Amino acid sequence: MKTYTNKILPIFTFILIVLGTISCNDSLDVTPKDKMIPENYFRNENELQMYSNTFYTMLPGESGILREGVDHIAKNEMSDELRGSRIIPGSGSGWSWGQLRDINTLLEYSVNCPDREVRNRYNALARFFRAYFYFEKVKRFGDVPWYDSQLASNDPELKKPQDSREFIMSKVIEDLDFAIQYLPAKKELYKVTKWTALALKSRASLFEGTFRKYHELTVDGVGYEYYLEESIKASEAFMTQSGYELYLDDPSVVYRDLFASLDAIGEEIILARNYNKAFGQSHNANFYTLGVTYGRPGLTKRMVNSYLMADGSRFTDKQGYATYSFLEETKNRDPRLSQTIRTPGYTRIGENTKLVPDLLTSVTGYQPIKFVMGTKYDGPNSMSENDLPIFRTAEVYLNLAEAKAELGTLTQDVLDKTIGKLRARVGMPTLDMADANSNPDPYLMDPKTGYPHVKGNNQGVILEIRRERNIELIMEGFRYDDMMRWKEGKTFETDYHGLYVPALGCYDLDGDGKDDVCFYKGTKPSSEASLFRKVDEEVFLSNGDSGYISPYKNIKAKWNEERDYLYPIPLDERMLTGGALKQNPGWDDGLNF
Repeated sequence: MKTYTNKILPIFTFILIVLGTISCNDSLDVTPKDKMIPENYFRNENELQMYSNTFYTMLPGESGILREGVDHIAKNEMSDELRGSRIIPGSGSGWSWGQLRDINTLLEYSVNCPDREVRNRYNALARFFRAYFYFEKVKRFGDVPWYDSQLASNDPELKKPQDSREFIMSKVIEDLDFAIQYLPAKKELYKVTKWTALALKSRASLFEGTFRKYHELTVDGVGYEYYLEESIKASEAFMTQSGYELYLDDPSVVYRDLFASLDAIGEEIILARNYNKAFGQSHNANFYTLGVTYGRPGLTKRMVNSYLMADGSRFTDKQGYATYSFLEETKNRDPRLSQTIRTPGYTRIGENTKLVPDLLTSVTGYQPIKFVMGTKYDGPNSMSENDLPIFRTAEVYLNLAEAKAELGTLTQDVLDKTIGKLRARVGMPTLDMADANSNPDPYLMDPKTGYPHVKGNNQGVILEIRRERNIELIMEGFRYDDMMRWKEGKTFETDYHGLYVPALGCYDLDGDGKDDVCFYKGTKPSSEASLFRKVDEEVFLSNGDSGYISPYKNIKAKWNEERDYLYPIPLDERMLTGGALKQNPGWDDGLNF
């Protein structure tokens, strides 16, 4: 049963209505429109808490977590990012500053509170969210202007150019260090703590370090090494001081249950978004993966191929793996595969009926079950109320292993304490660093299926860490950002394939002796199969009458290496600043200043 004890819903407690808009002039200089006069507010902890509750709306929800989909998950539509069809917007598109104004308002007026300890705590919270805000902006736009105070509508700072990436990221680190020092150390599932700040520093520093490394970027004399070291220090501090561990249980269900728990499992989850239908808060996880008219997500064959065998050997080393049947390819794999998608023998939580993948609700046939609850949460509306993780311990483990591998300081001991633990909880053998580096996986080196930019002595182990990251964090909102920092956007131009279908006909997907799905042209065949799919009308196969299910058969992904790693600056903002804001490389907006 969903519990309600000590469950404060900060992200949905709106005592103050903070309205943010888009352009510089009306998003950075306006007092929140709630009749509150800042000079007479922020006098005590209660007022600081009530105001800061709205900061939590910055954190991702359902759409930013479980609905991710790039090269590893196909959906009913290919995104503009993959199609290369992004345009330069007139306004918006993430270029908004209202939330920053609200943060800076608290930081400016918290001095009204005479209690220094309380003041420092809420300043730390505000600076955590300012760091989060700017980290998201840097990921999306690169260089952006830095603002750390409220501005009047005629302030010349509103028309300033972008500050350098290094200046912004140095401020992010500075804010996070302050947050780490002054935020409470008590674990809180739904509130930002010292441990959340360490986890964000681990994440942000890894992103920046690897982005600079693979994009060969040095800004203001600072290269990638500094940020990788900062990520390592934050990760190690978290692991040695926080008391968080991986959630452990039956290896056959532990990974599934971590995400299908009504209440986030605080043993591993550092910060979660709290969902309770009793408070009017729910999401669409069940309907998203089970609805015929919704997302229809499905893992791609490339993603499924990356899961190892249960003994740690590579599936893609097997002769003929590319044309295995669904039953064959799902046998004896990393247990996280059967806890991420429907595989033979799958049953819904709390049910006994065995189910096969539903090709009506999954465009590839590799149907996700992550975050899917029991049948009582099915429905056409938002019915799911399991909490969604925003930061969890597994990510910090992965960050540490990757940062050390990229810096060249990884040891087998660190690998055992990070990747080894992730694999051990599902019964998988540990990763051997020497073996990985002596025999890098050809599948993960291939430009169509892997990461061709990885080179050097640690090539093999870096590839394996990326494999582990993609498997462990799938459907948690990381993949696109990871591919951006690794400079692997060109890989998006790969084929987007699903289940292999050797010929038209009927198929028993789970080996129970009964046909489950029939692929046909012309007249519908006689069969007791539960599903029929007409080829070239209801489903496409890569070779016409055979091949892989191809959700995007008539659509080609396109990636511009000189442009697409950053989003364009909106036209309105460029014009409002008289061209002081420079357009990002490769984006031609026709404006000449």
